[in-house]
Amino acid sequence: MHAYRSHTCADLTAAHVGQTVRLSGWVHRIRDHGGVLFIDLRDHYGITQVLADSDSGAFAAIEKLRAEYCIRIEGEVKARDAALVNAKLPTGEIEVYVRAMDVLGAADDLPLPVFGEPDYPEETRLTYRFLDLRRDGLHGNMMLRSNVVRSMRQRMWDTGFTEFQTPIITASSPEGARDFLVPSRLHPGKFYALPQAPQQFKQLIMVSGFDKYFQIAPCFRDEDPRADRSPTDFYQLDVEMSFVEQQDVFDAVAPVIAGVFEEFGQGRRVDAPESWPQIPFAEALLKYGTDKPDLRNPIEMQVVSEHFRGSGFAIFAKLLENEGTEIRAIPAPTGGSRKFCDRMNAFAQGQGLPGMGYIFWRKREARNPLGDLLRRWAEQDSVDREHLASVEGSIPDVQRETVNEILSLIGTGDALDRAKAERKLSTYFPTEGDAEPAGPLAKNIGPERTEEIRQQLGLGEGDAAFFLGGKPAQFEGVAAKARDEIGRELKLIDENRFAFAWIVDFPMYEADPDTGTIDFSHNPFSMPQGGMAALDGDPLTVKGYQYDLACNGYEILSGAIRNHKPEIMYRAFEIAGYPNSEVDKRFGGMVKAFKFGAPPHGGCAAGIDRIVMLLADEANIRQVIMFPMTQRAEDLLLSAPSDPTNEQLRELGLRLAPKE
Repeated sequence: MHAYRSHTCADLTAAHVGQTVRLSGWVHRIRDHGGVLFIDLRDHYGITQVLADSDSGAFAAIEKLRAEYCIRIEGEVKARDAALVNAKLPTGEIEVYVRAMDVLGAADDLPLPVFGEPDYPEETRLTYRFLDLRRDGLHGNMMLRSNVVRSMRQRMWDTGFTEFQTPIITASSPEGARDFLVPSRLHPGKFYALPQAPQQFKQLIMVSGFDKYFQIAPCFRDEDPRADRSPTDFYQLDVEMSFVEQQDVFDAVAPVIAGVFEEFGQGRRVDAPESWPQIPFAEALLKYGTDKPDLRNPIEMQVVSEHFRGSGFAIFAKLLENEGTEIRAIPAPTGGSRKFCDRMNAFAQGQGLPGMGYIFWRKREARNPLGDLLRRWAEQDSVDREHLASVEGSIPDVQRETVNEILSLIGTGDALDRAKAERKLSTYFPTEGDAEPAGPLAKNIGPERTEEIRQQLGLGEGDAAFFLGGKPAQFEGVAAKARDEIGRELKLIDENRFAFAWIVDFPMYEADPDTGTIDFSHNPFSMPQGGMAALDGDPLTVKGYQYDLACNGYEILSGAIRNHKPEIMYRAFEIAGYPNSEVDKRFGGMVKAFKFGAPPHGGCAAGIDRIVMLLADEANIRQVIMFPMTQRAEDLLLSAPSDPTNEQLRELGLRLAPKE
């Protein structure tokens, strides 16, 4: 028999009853049932219940055990009584009667429990990450991650891609984040950089004549942490292909991503790759306020500026007098109550806004006799003058002008005029049960504008709409959050689905809002749409062959068709303020390669950590990384970053500035 185990803690079944076995693992839980000690023994594979009574030679030693002791037991497999079978465990039909036990590793008092999934402070969990990883949830996440990487790798090989490794110590590159610099001992005063991505190397692989490259690549970026982003390093499925256009990349990569989500999505629906929409960047911002929309949420924002221009709502009317401003509406189907509207108004205030304007539509409780009379006349294409004379004195002054306008339309007998009359009737004299607008905004802009907004947004009784105004760049972020919050609150989001969308047509450049300086807005190595000719006009109108893949509100992939022509590359960087000499200095290897027959090529990179986070249904990326950093980019387990020794500094020819 093996020194430590004949079976794992997930192996034993009723077929092993009567056999002598040896198991090793951790004491998950101990229960004392009046002289009989039960232990849930846990290893990487599962749990087996073992027990000992006073007749067992190991009883006295087992009494001294505590949670998370690492032990080895030897004993006999016994069948559980039918009433005691645990159907939730693969080993639930049996238990092992312990005849001998050895402590392989004693455990101190635990700083956090392993049994169950209690919520402990992040600092404690990361300091004792090795204990945290023993818990079922995190342990399962790490196995999921490993299996996802295995599946990705196999799917890429099966699709005809070849795996290559690229250097870890390299040169600095403008990828949109800060580099981690590595001082050189052999070249004092000079620095390497850890790669933000294998961008230049994978393009050089294409120039070298290899056709389809992939790599499970580590990437290093000195970034501010977020819930969906590690502050130091991450892994990506890195891909590059030669002789391709944008759609070729989509067609190659989408089935791999969809297959992984189908395999590990626990039954959640995955949209077929051919149905993934391709949404232009500008359209995504307009409809969703973000370039990574959650399409499980059906809400789409719309521009409603014209309904407020010159209206009685002075805030919006005055705002629209300024160039570049607009008003957008966020529809809220089923959100038509003052309580919900007030709650969303408070949400906006929590985001730093004064609030959000809103209109909601409720059921109209009573018919309007005057409206009924006018509607009967409209149906007959004529006006009963005698009847009119008898009711004219009862028409309120505030309605008289509107009534006269409707009467004049009816009086022509023209079908088009009758249709206009019907529209005015539905606006000013709606029937019982029609949607009645409510809220301060509706009162300020009047029933006709309110009705036009309702019809444009396709809303009705029991619905609402919220409004934000200004320059889009200033409110889109809050609008996107409000859209998500409305979708969650009203339970409009399909939680059982992975919804994907390609975001395309990214702008190549952006202008600094304060200085007006032009810089790259995305990947600087992308081919501009239209090639060199596109770079002769306004840089802010140039779009690149750049694309992202969004899933459930997260960006999980980014890529581009590359700029492989030196003359276009020089011009593209010149617009962003990089002279040719700077391009040669920073990207000399790639520019040189492009002068020797570079093929058209393109690719992408998919974030493995973020994909696993979605599959594991976790809200924080640290839950799917084996040994993550804290929010302050600290490794509490191994105490990094740490102070260098004087000897290390001398070897590198470095001296530290005094700490402030």
